[in-house]
Amino acid sequence: MATSQLILDYVYGHEVNLPDRVFMTQPTGAGHVVDYTWKQTMDQARRMAAHIQSQNFEPGARIAILSKNCAHFIMAELAIWMAGGTTVAIFPTETAETIAFVLEHSGASMLFVGKLDTWEQQASAVPSDLPCIAFPLAPKTKFESWDPVIARTAALSGKVQRAPTDIGILMYTSGSTGQPKGVMHSFERITAASVGIMNNLMEPIGDRDDGRILSYLPLAHVFERAWVECSSLVYGKTHLFFAESLDTFLQDLNRCKPTLFISVPRLWLKFQQGVFAKMPPKKLDFLLSIPILGKVVSRKILKGLGLDQALTAGSGSAPIPAELINWYRRLGLNLIEGYAMTEDFAYSHNSTPAINAPGCVGVPLPGVQARISEQGEILIKSPGQLVGYYKRPDLDAEVFTEDGFFRTGDQGEQRADGLLKITGRLKELFKTSKGKYVAPAPIENKLNAHPLIEVSIVSGVAQPAAYAMVVLAEDIRAQGQDPAVRARVESELGELLKQVNSELADYEQLRMLVIAKEVWSIENGLLTPTMKIKRNRIESAVETQVEAWYGKSGMVFWA
Repeated sequence: MATSQLILDYVYGHEVNLPDRVFMTQPTGAGHVVDYTWKQTMDQARRMAAHIQSQNFEPGARIAILSKNCAHFIMAELAIWMAGGTTVAIFPTETAETIAFVLEHSGASMLFVGKLDTWEQQASAVPSDLPCIAFPLAPKTKFESWDPVIARTAALSGKVQRAPTDIGILMYTSGSTGQPKGVMHSFERITAASVGIMNNLMEPIGDRDDGRILSYLPLAHVFERAWVECSSLVYGKTHLFFAESLDTFLQDLNRCKPTLFISVPRLWLKFQQGVFAKMPPKKLDFLLSIPILGKVVSRKILKGLGLDQALTAGSGSAPIPAELINWYRRLGLNLIEGYAMTEDFAYSHNSTPAINAPGCVGVPLPGVQARISEQGEILIKSPGQLVGYYKRPDLDAEVFTEDGFFRTGDQGEQRADGLLKITGRLKELFKTSKGKYVAPAPIENKLNAHPLIEVSIVSGVAQPAAYAMVVLAEDIRAQGQDPAVRARVESELGELLKQVNSELADYEQLRMLVIAKEVWSIENGLLTPTMKIKRNRIESAVETQVEAWYGKSGMVFWA
């Protein structure tokens, strides 16, 4: 997967060959948008690069970005690269404590502050002597703004080259446990993964001039950075749209009408539950079974979701229930699941139109080697493989095998047709008091497929049996005080519990389903910025109640 060009070389090519092509569309509020052509994008990036260079930072200086997705995030990244720096993107929802840790650990020389919802709580994390620049859409700050800086600065000229082994991105993992780790990615590996992703995206739909994608998953996360930003920087012909806010998301989606749409399981589930809130699953199932009417209903649903022009759709970042994939495919959306991680720059496995199966995460992408260890752990060698962990050579020694494979920490099985199936996470396995190990993820997938459930966690360390805790779907939560609704929920979840237990080995069977009192969210620290559950935090929050739950006689009850 060696490539003679690096990612900046592709960008310089678009600047020359596609100067007037619109690359990005940024909402600016009240339904207004600003378009940026490749020429305009690069003019701003080159001016900011010249400003960064004038600060005389050390070669490879770490320059941080704390912002929600926006056009200036990408301009800033290009500027950092052209100025000889390394980008450190921080999740826009992080706490002040984590922001302070990342800025200090990375030795950041400068910070860009952009679109943020909780800046008041985050501002204290920024050292008073750290040079900062605010993006145009940033909240009110004391920092100098982007526009005056580029207005007074002449653009950096020429095609600045970076060495293939230079570190382009220092990516701090969001982490469902413990302190974030800084994953180092070099330009040669970023480029190899990005070219591979571009080829993979083009395979089912061809080389198109009208590709559109909505950028809304955090750019600080590898999934969006690789599959949306960096593949677009390599390809050049993708029109990148940004989402303004959660409230305008459907409007943003319909403005974009994406030909490619990627999301995480939690959002695919929420979209489905939004459909079910308008039409009960049984009625919808009946309508979809009627030949001609079924197609009309499917098209209407996809249009309502803003996905009627999506040629392909992907899910990643966490396991997705097989039933959910089947449901979308029945609507006519080509939803496929992939598998990758921060440490391989999101370049590992993906399904293809010919080789896919719900419940499997695809086959190795070109250039990727995969094998299963004797302990059942998935080992990966990828063209996008990390160079190492920043300032943590102790971790490097732990995570690589002697022959250079990365230990993913995930358990899996490789089928005869090459498809990989994830069976759990090594660190998530827990033992009941019966001495048997339980893998929570496959059981959670069975629960999450039910329309009443938004998200679940299976636990029960050293208990006589496992149990599950569930957060109800949003529309049901709103009716949670109605006795009739509560009775229906208890009855349906009781049936679900019986059904799930009938499909499990005796030592995996759930003693009870507990309905959570509190919604798990990014804001309360119970979900990561990419909506993965933080098991340790959730388990700690209910630790004092668990014994009492086991003492109750019922099978389904409210926490």
